[in-house]
Amino acid sequence: MSAVAAERTFTVLSREWCHLCHDLVAALEPIATEYGWKIEVIDVDRHPELEARWDELVPVLLHGERELCHYHLDEAAVRAYCSGFPLESRA
Repeated sequence: MSAVAAERTFTVLSREWCHLCHDLVAALEPIATEYGWKIEVIDVDRHPELEARWDELVPVLLHGERELCHYHLDEAAVRAYCSGFPLESRA
């Protein structure tokens, strides 16, 4: 896997019991597929340091340390972000 491909991962900070979290992931899946990104879901309740930082904002969609949106998927913002990401060479 190239370094660029490794960087193409959305991180969703989530909770198992959170319907907004499940809704955000479901709405994100087709966009991630379209742009060739992966989705990593992390349960903040299993990581006290993440819960302390993000507790009231969950679900949170991140790319690296950059917050793209929280509570609900901002499809326009995510698409704009993905469109600005460098294209991967297919050669």
